[in-house]
Amino acid sequence: MALSGVEIFKLLPKTNCKKCGQPTCLAFAMKLAQRQATLDSCPDVSEEAKKILGEASAPPVRPITMGAGDRAVKMGEETVLFRHDKKFVNPCAFAIEVKDTLSDSEISGIAQQVVNSEIDRVGQKLRIDAIMITNASGDAGKLEAAAKSVAAKAPAVAVIINTGNPQAAEAAVKPFDGKKPVIYGANASNLDAMAAVAKSHKATLGIAAKDLDELCVLTEKAKGLGVEDLVIDPGARKAKEIIAANTLIRRAAIKKNFKPLGYPVISFAQRDGGLHEALVASVGIAKYSSIVVLSSIDKWKNLALFTLRQNIYTDPQVPMQVEQKIYNIGEPKADAPLFITTNFSLTYFIVSGEIENSKVASRLAVMDSEGLSVLTAWAAGKFTASKIAQFITDSGIEKEVANKELIIPGYVAILSGAIEEKLPGWKITVGPREANAIPTFLKTRA
Repeated sequence: MALSGVEIFKLLPKTNCKKCGQPTCLAFAMKLAQRQATLDSCPDVSEEAKKILGEASAPPVRPITMGAGDRAVKMGEETVLFRHDKKFVNPCAFAIEVKDTLSDSEISGIAQQVVNSEIDRVGQKLRIDAIMITNASGDAGKLEAAAKSVAAKAPAVAVIINTGNPQAAEAAVKPFDGKKPVIYGANASNLDAMAAVAKSHKATLGIAAKDLDELCVLTEKAKGLGVEDLVIDPGARKAKEIIAANTLIRRAAIKKNFKPLGYPVISFAQRDGGLHEALVASVGIAKYSSIVVLSSIDKWKNLALFTLRQNIYTDPQVPMQVEQKIYNIGEPKADAPLFITTNFSLTYFIVSGEIENSKVASRLAVMDSEGLSVLTAWAAGKFTASKIAQFITDSGIEKEVANKELIIPGYVAILSGAIEEKLPGWKITVGPREANAIPTFLKTRA
């Protein structure tokens, strides 16, 4: 049962030291009660209070890690129902299904595709996160062989073992010991045996239920058997069922702190048609799935789903930004052009991309504007002549260029005179208004 702010306050030091970032202990207690702060922000809380408050302040959706190393996938830990309330924390994982009825070469080929699926989009690395190995044959030996093929070809990729046979699960999970795999397929008939396999291999247990009522019973029983890390499947397969079930699960966990449903959700989007599959997967991305299982790895579909996931799981209150610095595009010499723009990620990648397209080695000065685009930053007073001049001076770029010329975006041409006054000895050139005109602009200067 969640504690109220006053109940939490009684367990805090009551020193009003402000170390937690709040003006008083009562204010911090209220933040804890609303799940807008974490207990570790208070350095002076007693061990006794930690024990009592630990469960109360824990995220309503249990945090779970699938896989290990650089490709480990974090799931759960969500605290809000709507992303604009705060933000969604851990992006859902995409898993490609590999059936053990495929040949070894086919399995290895899909595993290699997963390894090579990574793309760079506005500075973030996006990829297929996991492989689900399905015991479609019903043969434990074939599942084990498929698992070994995946382990050999994609050793760093997170894995889900999909079988309702505890003996098959035991054999197939061994190549992934120490890599936090998920063993999916526990149900009312095999829960005890599947839980034992998950415990012995320190794996997450995936529970498959017919409906939410059965799911609650199974998660409580699994917890009683000593398995804490669970992934839950409410049995929804159609898009409308996924929306309904996932929403009810999330509401129960977030609004009611209902522990039997406070776990990451796995959704199955496999369809014969790629477009149909992409649409169903989109429902899972938007409506609270932590794992979305796909049947194919088409590049067009990956890009569409990666982009949607990236949009859903960015912080709506914080623009995407890149680091403030001077970026070399190509191998610029001392007489190479020097552009300047803001650090809004989309602006940076569009401008840098057009400079690359021009084949003219250049420098791009990216100035911190708190992630705002050029016109918005100018209007907000964050991309002004004095700030631009200060940035260029502090960067030390003057020592690297032969001709002191700075090319500013055409939309802020009004700043050219003021910048020249702030940067004595520099020539300020007004560049194109739109980034797609940069290649032509550079070629006419050659």
